[in-house]
Amino acid sequence: MGALSNIRVLDLTRVLAGPYCTMMLADMGAEVIKIEIPGKGDDTRNFGPYKNGSSMYYANVNRNKKGVSLNMKVPEAKALFLEMVKKADMVVENYRPGVMDKLGLGYDVLKEVNPRIIYGAVSGFGCYGRYYKRPGYDIIAQAMGGLMSITGPRGGEPCRAGAALGDVLGGMNLTIGLLAALNARAITGKGQRVDVSLVDSVIASHETGLQRYLCEHKLPERMGNQYAATYPYDSFHAKDKDFIIGCGNQSLFEKLVALMDMPELLQDPRFATQNARVTAESRVALGEIINNWTKNFNADELVEKILGAGVPAAPINDLHDITTDPGFVEDREMLVHLPHPVIGEDMLVNGNPVKLMGTPVEIKRHAPLTPGVDNEEVYKGVFGLTDAQLADLKAKGAI
Repeated sequence: MGALSNIRVLDLTRVLAGPYCTMMLADMGAEVIKIEIPGKGDDTRNFGPYKNGSSMYYANVNRNKKGVSLNMKVPEAKALFLEMVKKADMVVENYRPGVMDKLGLGYDVLKEVNPRIIYGAVSGFGCYGRYYKRPGYDIIAQAMGGLMSITGPRGGEPCRAGAALGDVLGGMNLTIGLLAALNARAITGKGQRVDVSLVDSVIASHETGLQRYLCEHKLPERMGNQYAATYPYDSFHAKDKDFIIGCGNQSLFEKLVALMDMPELLQDPRFATQNARVTAESRVALGEIINNWTKNFNADELVEKILGAGVPAAPINDLHDITTDPGFVEDREMLVHLPHPVIGEDMLVNGNPVKLMGTPVEIKRHAPLTPGVDNEEVYKGVFGLTDAQLADLKAKGAI
């Protein structure tokens, strides 16, 4: 039994931030009913990569969900949706703010139908504030949220992070908010609206960066792989490739110095303390010293040697490294085998990072093959419609 196996979610989301959230809920056992436009469906059905003509993008973030079709512009479809809300715990959407209100299906309407409903929405800038009408995408969130300004090589141009971190952070934050609202409902007996902004999510991710700016009133520079709070915490050059050393405190630096057999570094005022080492001049000087030591070894050898000394170190993995590492694939189940009727029996999907030890997450149902593939199962089995009602809705273009 999943941790959320008593929860029913009506999922109106598409593309990434919203589907990522509902994927998390579904992996934790919630009954997630993905509602798509008849004949069209989620935009990502047309996003690559494809295998056997089917989108692996869509299949990955929509696993564990049941799929129905519903055209919200048809009056009969709106009426059906309101009936569905009566038997649901959550409604999740990621339209531009105001779209659901224009359809006559906004939170103020839904809470009258079901006061216990929890309504979650993720958008570029949230449902209020001076920017709320602006469209939002991951790259917009990374840009306006300040992440691009601190990402990239020293002296280089602003860079978007390689993964869609704005979308993923927004999806995770919406998941957290929905679960908090679920607990609040157990206290108050009432649902509520949960509003998450992609840009807010990126701004919140700056952790100490914002505090450093507020304290020093100095814009941070792009630093490549370095970290403003400590050094050496960076990539370094081995004989064959780069790798990472992460000295997060003074004790770890002292262990590294002992391994390098360079006790004189601790007597040098440029390197003796953590505060001294983070100046620009000290970083350059110490980086050269460490690189002169590391260039004599292969990276894998160095990682083992440094880890053996009790200092954090790591290879810089590419996706091949990750997908072939049993520590991630087998031990942590960060790639999960999920047979798909079109893509194939060998399909793998991303694992869930949340490990609930008592009620483990499960990834066991492939994404809906087509919009509305589960119409009969859901509309008849869950919401009690008859064959005649289904036929009438289909004739009117509602499903």
